[in-house]
Amino acid sequence: MANRQYPARNGWVPPASGSGAALLEPSPPAISDTDTETQIPDIVIRRLPIYVRTLNALRTRGIRSVSSEELADLIGVTAAQIRRDLSYFGKFGKQGKGYDAEFLATTISRILRLDRQWPVALVGLGNLGRAIAHYRGFAPSSFTIVALFDHNERNVGDTLDGIEILPEDLLTETIEREGIKIGIIAVPAPLAQEVADRMVAGGVEAILNYAPVILKVPPHVTIREIDPVSALQSMTYYLSSESGVGIRE
Repeated sequence: MANRQYPARNGWVPPASGSGAALLEPSPPAISDTDTETQIPDIVIRRLPIYVRTLNALRTRGIRSVSSEELADLIGVTAAQIRRDLSYFGKFGKQGKGYDAEFLATTISRILRLDRQWPVALVGLGNLGRAIAHYRGFAPSSFTIVALFDHNERNVGDTLDGIEILPEDLLTETIEREGIKIGIIAVPAPLAQEVADRMVAGGVEAILNYAPVILKVPPHVTIREIDPVSALQSMTYYLSSESGVGIRE
């Protein structure tokens, strides 16, 4: 399959909620899937899961309410930043009472559409792909790997956790038939774009990419890149000049 040429993404995503409501109501407000008038910065969307995780941790400790200042201290951002982030989705909290931890966690989860299970297709069953497939943290977080694919014919036909490994040639039709919207790519870099093209052709709208390559996808498809080597390389800039051992060129 020839690589497709797509315009670069602009770093913005459509909003996931409607007008929202006061936080201390007895039940979460309805979340609209069609309200696209406000463009929400992607960095805001990326912070929302951190809010949910922190709020749920507070709930397990029996803490029912939290101020924006307390939440900011736990997360490492400013209270003003938290209030700005939440303001994209409506009015939350009450003056002097803070946020109801359970309500806010539930509402943000609905904004992120984590109130349902999402089937996921995983392509690439090398060491990394198998580690991803065996990861037990997906299901509690609303994601279930339901389809496995590999380029290596020796792996095709085997089963992994009860799921048959299929050839990549069946990727597009399987994704379309199963209504899968999320894909994970764990293949070598030269194969990643073709896999992404097959996923998009089948209807995938979100891709988690472990391959060390920048993928080209249509604007409606969201990409998250995970590259441990690049992450390490970006951190060594901040290390003291005396750090490290060995030969320097």
